[in-house]
Amino acid sequence: MDQTTRHSLKEDRLHGDNTFPMAVYWMEPGEAGAPVLDCHWHAEAEFFYVLEGEVLFQVDTDYFPVKTGEAVFIDGGDIHAGHALGDSACSFCAIVFDTHLLASASYDAVQERVISPLQDKKRTFPRHIKPDSDWERKLLSHLRGIMDACGQQLPGYEAAVKGRFYLMLHEISVDGRSCNRSETNATDTTKIDRLKTAIVYMQQHYHRPVRISEIADQIPMSEGQFCRFFKKMTRQTPIEYLNAYRIRQAAELLLHSDRTISAVALDVGFDHMSYFVKVFRKTMKCTPSHFRKKQAEFAERR
Repeated sequence: MDQTTRHSLKEDRLHGDNTFPMAVYWMEPGEAGAPVLDCHWHAEAEFFYVLEGEVLFQVDTDYFPVKTGEAVFIDGGDIHAGHALGDSACSFCAIVFDTHLLASASYDAVQERVISPLQDKKRTFPRHIKPDSDWERKLLSHLRGIMDACGQQLPGYEAAVKGRFYLMLHEISVDGRSCNRSETNATDTTKIDRLKTAIVYMQQHYHRPVRISEIADQIPMSEGQFCRFFKKMTRQTPIEYLNAYRIRQAAELLLHSDRTISAVALDVGFDHMSYFVKVFRKTMKCTPSHFRKKQAEFAERR
């Protein structure tokens, strides 16, 4: 289990370990309208459960509101993001898992009829899970059970988690409950691929000054076209996304290294200390020094 204050999931992060490839992340309340989950993707599947508030969620090119007590399922490889809605604070839990966690040791009926179709996106979970029917309420109950099991980590909790995943797959095995997302609209695929190209470039070069024009060249688009495209797809400007990504990397360095704050700022692409502190405060709601101190105090109490 991994817990953090406000941390978008990294594409290159190992969720869990090789023997149990899944992790649960609890996110603290974010301000209305602010990104609670920056645009990203990863190979693993994910359930996103809203604990408090309301979130405007994005999966690929679709946007929809998700309320307290509702969940979203994201297939592996799907771009996704979330923005807080309304006046109330927003908090959520993300359950990220490799579908190979559920694979059978041999090619049995479960693998053939349930797991393989899930991995191929031919029979997968509904995108938006709401408490509108008995079977959807059961899915939500199992998600809460997985969250509780991972939070307590009692001996054998892994069996409880896998058991609940299998029961959830049983619930969607009835005709009309699962979804086939194995094929994507060609236009949407092009947009998604372009967005991924831009995001990958920013994540690979965040440690140095990056011009918007050089990111746009990767697609390729004009600088103006790219800015409009990126804002429409992510609800953030390229600079807002790049700075948010840099701050997440800075937070990791502040927590897991003894480098000075000025050195961390340079490492993540900020040339001016005052601008780094300003952006860090806006994103993390505290200064870099206070963040490091607060996290150190939290670690001592554990």
